[in-house]
Amino acid sequence: LIAIILYISYAFRKVTNGPVPSWVFGIGAIVALIHDILVVVGVFVILGKFAGVQIDSLFVTALLTILGFSVHDTIVVYDRVREGLKDRAKKTFKEIVNESINTTLARSLNTSISTLLVLLALYLFGGASIQYFVLALIIGIISGTYSSIFIASPLLLLGQRLLKR
Repeated sequence: LIAIILYISYAFRKVTNGPVPSWVFGIGAIVALIHDILVVVGVFVILGKFAGVQIDSLFVTALLTILGFSVHDTIVVYDRVREGLKDRAKKTFKEIVNESINTTLARSLNTSISTLLVLLALYLFGGASIQYFVLALIIGIISGTYSSIFIASPLLLLGQRLLKR
Protein backbone atom coordinates (compact mmCIF):
# COMPACT_ATOMS: atom_id res chain seq x y z
CA LEU A 1 0.00 0.00 0.00
CA ILE A 2 2.87 2.35 0.75
CA ALA A 3 4.32 1.59 -2.68
CA ILE A 4 1.01 2.57 -4.28
CA ILE A 5 0.96 5.87 -2.37
CA LEU A 6 4.55 6.57 -3.40
CA TYR A 7 3.89 5.71 -7.04
CA ILE A 8 0.76 7.85 -7.28
CA SER A 9 2.48 10.70 -5.45
CA TYR A 10 5.35 10.49 -7.93
CA ALA A 11 3.06 10.23 -10.96
CA PHE A 12 1.03 13.24 -9.83
CA ARG A 13 3.96 15.30 -8.54
CA LYS A 14 3.35 18.06 -11.11
CA VAL A 15 0.00 18.71 -9.46
CA THR A 16 1.75 19.98 -6.33
CA ASN A 17 0.99 23.59 -7.21
CA GLY A 18 -2.68 22.65 -7.56
CA PRO A 19 -5.41 22.71 -4.94
CA VAL A 20 -4.21 19.47 -3.29
CA PRO A 21 -0.74 17.96 -2.89
CA SER A 22 0.08 14.84 -4.88
CA TRP A 23 0.05 12.59 -1.81
CA VAL A 24 -3.69 13.27 -1.39
CA PHE A 25 -4.24 11.42 -4.67
CA GLY A 26 -2.36 8.45 -3.20
CA ILE A 27 -4.33 8.49 0.04
CA GLY A 28 -7.62 8.65 -1.89
CA ALA A 29 -6.64 5.64 -3.99
CA ILE A 30 -5.64 3.65 -0.90
CA VAL A 31 -8.92 4.40 0.88
CA ALA A 32 -10.81 3.23 -2.23
CA LEU A 33 -8.70 0.05 -2.35
CA ILE A 34 -9.33 -0.69 1.31
CA HIS A 35 -13.05 -0.23 0.67
CA ASP A 36 -12.96 -2.71 -2.21
CA ILE A 37 -11.06 -5.34 -0.24
CA LEU A 38 -13.32 -4.95 2.80
CA VAL A 39 -16.44 -5.39 0.67
CA VAL A 40 -15.17 -8.61 -0.91
CA VAL A 41 -13.79 -10.01 2.35
CA GLY A 42 -17.02 -9.07 4.12
CA VAL A 43 -19.16 -10.93 1.60
CA PHE A 44 -16.91 -13.97 1.85
CA VAL A 45 -16.99 -13.90 5.65
CA ILE A 46 -20.78 -14.07 5.43
CA LEU A 47 -20.58 -16.83 2.82
CA GLY A 48 -18.11 -18.68 5.02
CA LYS A 49 -20.43 -18.47 8.00
CA PHE A 50 -23.60 -19.56 6.22
CA ALA A 51 -22.42 -21.54 3.17
CA GLY A 52 -19.13 -22.98 4.38
CA VAL A 53 -17.02 -21.13 1.80
CA GLN A 54 -13.32 -21.33 2.59
CA ILE A 55 -10.65 -18.80 1.75
CA ASP A 56 -7.86 -20.28 -0.37
CA SER A 57 -5.08 -19.18 -2.69
CA LEU A 58 -7.56 -18.44 -5.50
CA PHE A 59 -9.32 -15.99 -3.20
CA VAL A 60 -6.03 -14.21 -2.50
CA THR A 61 -5.38 -14.13 -6.25
CA ALA A 62 -8.83 -12.60 -6.77
CA LEU A 63 -8.06 -9.92 -4.16
CA LEU A 64 -4.81 -9.02 -5.92
CA THR A 65 -6.62 -8.84 -9.26
CA ILE A 66 -9.26 -6.60 -7.71
CA LEU A 67 -6.54 -4.33 -6.32
CA GLY A 68 -5.03 -3.95 -9.78
CA PHE A 69 -8.37 -3.32 -11.49
CA SER A 70 -9.49 -0.83 -8.87
CA VAL A 71 -6.28 1.17 -8.72
CA HIS A 72 -6.25 1.36 -12.52
CA ASP A 73 -9.81 2.64 -12.60
CA THR A 74 -9.01 5.21 -9.92
CA ILE A 75 -5.86 6.39 -11.70
CA VAL A 76 -7.84 6.91 -14.92
CA VAL A 77 -10.18 9.30 -13.09
CA TYR A 78 -7.28 10.99 -11.28
CA ASP A 79 -5.40 11.41 -14.55
CA ARG A 80 -8.39 13.24 -15.99
CA VAL A 81 -8.40 15.49 -12.90
CA ARG A 82 -4.71 16.20 -13.50
CA GLU A 83 -5.41 17.12 -17.14
CA GLY A 84 -8.25 19.37 -16.00
CA LEU A 85 -5.93 21.14 -13.57
CA LYS A 86 -3.49 21.95 -16.38
CA ASP A 87 -6.00 24.04 -18.29
CA ARG A 88 -8.46 25.13 -15.65
CA ALA A 89 -9.92 28.21 -17.24
CA LYS A 90 -11.68 29.81 -14.25
CA LYS A 91 -13.02 26.49 -12.99
CA THR A 92 -13.14 25.51 -9.37
CA PHE A 93 -11.51 22.30 -8.21
CA LYS A 94 -14.96 20.87 -7.54
CA GLU A 95 -16.00 21.55 -11.14
CA ILE A 96 -12.81 19.94 -12.45
CA VAL A 97 -13.37 16.80 -10.38
CA ASN A 98 -17.01 16.67 -11.47
CA GLU A 99 -16.06 17.02 -15.15
CA SER A 100 -13.39 14.37 -14.75
CA ILE A 101 -15.87 11.90 -13.29
CA ASN A 102 -18.39 12.66 -16.03
CA THR A 103 -15.88 12.20 -18.84
CA THR A 104 -14.56 8.90 -17.48
CA LEU A 105 -17.92 7.52 -16.36
CA ALA A 106 -18.82 5.91 -19.68
CA ARG A 107 -15.34 4.43 -20.03
CA SER A 108 -15.39 3.03 -16.50
CA LEU A 109 -18.85 1.55 -16.87
CA ASN A 110 -18.10 0.06 -20.30
CA THR A 111 -14.89 -1.54 -19.07
CA SER A 112 -16.58 -2.93 -15.98
CA ILE A 113 -19.64 -4.21 -17.81
CA SER A 114 -17.60 -5.97 -20.49
CA THR A 115 -15.43 -7.56 -17.78
CA LEU A 116 -18.51 -8.55 -15.80
CA LEU A 117 -20.07 -10.22 -18.85
CA VAL A 118 -17.02 -12.44 -19.25
CA LEU A 119 -16.95 -13.18 -15.53
CA LEU A 120 -20.65 -13.99 -15.53
CA ALA A 121 -20.11 -16.47 -18.36
CA LEU A 122 -17.24 -18.03 -16.39
CA TYR A 123 -19.40 -18.20 -13.29
CA LEU A 124 -22.30 -19.86 -15.09
CA PHE A 125 -20.38 -22.19 -17.40
CA GLY A 126 -17.04 -22.60 -15.62
CA GLY A 127 -16.13 -25.39 -13.28
CA ALA A 128 -16.95 -25.54 -9.61
CA SER A 129 -13.28 -25.09 -8.76
CA ILE A 130 -13.25 -21.48 -9.98
CA GLN A 131 -16.78 -20.50 -8.98
CA TYR A 132 -15.84 -18.61 -5.80
CA PHE A 133 -12.80 -17.07 -7.49
CA VAL A 134 -15.05 -15.64 -10.18
CA LEU A 135 -17.63 -14.56 -7.60
CA ALA A 136 -14.95 -12.64 -5.71
CA LEU A 137 -13.91 -10.96 -8.96
CA ILE A 138 -17.51 -10.03 -9.78
CA ILE A 139 -18.03 -8.46 -6.36
CA GLY A 140 -14.66 -6.73 -6.54
CA ILE A 141 -15.20 -5.28 -10.02
CA ILE A 142 -18.55 -3.84 -8.97
CA SER A 143 -17.06 -2.46 -5.75
CA GLY A 144 -13.99 -1.12 -7.57
CA THR A 145 -16.05 0.71 -10.14
CA TYR A 146 -18.20 2.21 -7.40
CA SER A 147 -15.24 3.28 -5.30
CA SER A 148 -13.28 4.88 -8.15
CA ILE A 149 -16.25 7.08 -8.98
CA PHE A 150 -17.96 7.69 -5.65
CA ILE A 151 -15.17 7.37 -3.07
CA ALA A 152 -11.74 8.17 -4.53
CA SER A 153 -12.69 11.35 -6.36
CA PRO A 154 -14.75 12.94 -3.57
CA LEU A 155 -11.82 12.25 -1.24
CA LEU A 156 -9.82 14.75 -3.30
CA LEU A 157 -12.40 17.39 -2.47
CA LEU A 158 -12.35 16.37 1.18
CA GLY A 159 -8.56 16.57 1.17
CA GLN A 160 -8.71 20.05 -0.32
CA ARG A 161 -11.22 21.18 2.29
CA LEU A 162 -9.22 19.72 5.19
CA LEU A 163 -5.93 21.19 3.98
CA LYS A 164 -7.44 24.67 3.63
CA ARG A 165 -7.98 24.82 7.39
